[in-house]
Amino acid sequence: MAWDFETDPDFAEKLTWMREFIDTEVIPLEPILPEVPTSEWAAVKRMLQDRVKAQGLWGMFLDPSLGGSGAGQLKLALMSEIIGRCMVSMELFGVQAPDSGNMELLAHGADEAQKQRWLYPNLRGEISSAFALTEPFLAGADPTVIDTTAVPDGDSWVINGHKWFTTNASCADIVLVVAETDPAGRPHRHASIFVVPAGTPGMQILREIPTMGHPDPEYGRRGNHAEVVFHECRVPGDHLIGARGEGFRLAQQRLGGGRIHHAMRWLGQAQRALDIMGERAVSRRSHGRLLGEHQMVQDYIALSHTEIQAARLLTFQTAWKMDRDGASAVRAELGMVKAHVSKVVLAVLDRAIQVCGALGYSGDLPVEQWYRMTRFGSIGDGPDELHKSVLARHVLKKYRPVEGWPTEHLPSRRPAAQRKWAELCEQAGVGRS
Repeated sequence: MAWDFETDPDFAEKLTWMREFIDTEVIPLEPILPEVPTSEWAAVKRMLQDRVKAQGLWGMFLDPSLGGSGAGQLKLALMSEIIGRCMVSMELFGVQAPDSGNMELLAHGADEAQKQRWLYPNLRGEISSAFALTEPFLAGADPTVIDTTAVPDGDSWVINGHKWFTTNASCADIVLVVAETDPAGRPHRHASIFVVPAGTPGMQILREIPTMGHPDPEYGRRGNHAEVVFHECRVPGDHLIGARGEGFRLAQQRLGGGRIHHAMRWLGQAQRALDIMGERAVSRRSHGRLLGEHQMVQDYIALSHTEIQAARLLTFQTAWKMDRDGASAVRAELGMVKAHVSKVVLAVLDRAIQVCGALGYSGDLPVEQWYRMTRFGSIGDGPDELHKSVLARHVLKKYRPVEGWPTEHLPSRRPAAQRKWAELCEQAGVGRS
């Protein structure tokens, strides 16, 4: 089987435009962006988004059949790698989480009226969304067990429950809530998904949760991870997305391609960290030599480059197979990519901090912030350990048990080996001495 990851010339030009756009228009803003007034950022963001839309590169994660302008996972992977050079670029290209995943979910589960109301405005960037699944007193790694409930009451549903790490809930226009509607349907037919508009009575944003990535809860003015309580929160019946009990299936729709996009954004970030490390290595001297002339630093550079390139090929291969065979055919590979790349990016970021020394540890370089924010990658969208378990079960399916110690080199195997050798010698016309 041969894989060809080369893109067509027209799209290659688009990628070149993306790289120049991000490097010259977005990255220079990094030192002051957290301080920019929200109203000013909104206006500048719209202007930059219009430039992206003029290039035909807006919201390309969604296939045209679902209302988007997508061009397949492999091209998205190439785009995501460039976007990862500056993560705020996700907003400029309309691929930011959790909106992109929510739009995947709505595209697969919503009826036409719901799409007109929520999907298309979200796709155009006119509204934002959040996804409420994780609960504070249950293992987030097991989405088949939730305590939040939704009970039918006339033409409405009444939601009660407690969610947390609901990204963007404090500033989103709509929140997609996973709630149990059919306990007897556990583990995979028990939950449903509802759209709860901002300001709905009974939905209360308790707080922004301080994290490694954003220790200051005030960051929530632009979206962070919120803790949310639903108490007798009533929504109309037409706010149910898909059929009753389809919540688990629809939730899976928002995760497949997203794992490829996350991985490639992480690799774009890792490459930029390697660039910073490389510049430092050829600029700063230590003990009479450039840092890059010390073997330890050379090892960091070589290992980081090798890991990035290997992870890129692994992700490209999975994206290519997903384009060809669909997400269900690469479920194990998607988990493998997510678990592997999340470790690679942290390792590269850690080496970059080490080579840059006190500067790398300080806020004067963006690497320390990237490290704090990216650490969540090994937890979010399912912990790496879960994906490794799925992958291991997938790999083990091709093996069969054998009796005794599974090796071809035990003394007891020698007679069979000698008989086989005699047979081959006879076929080759070789005389035995």
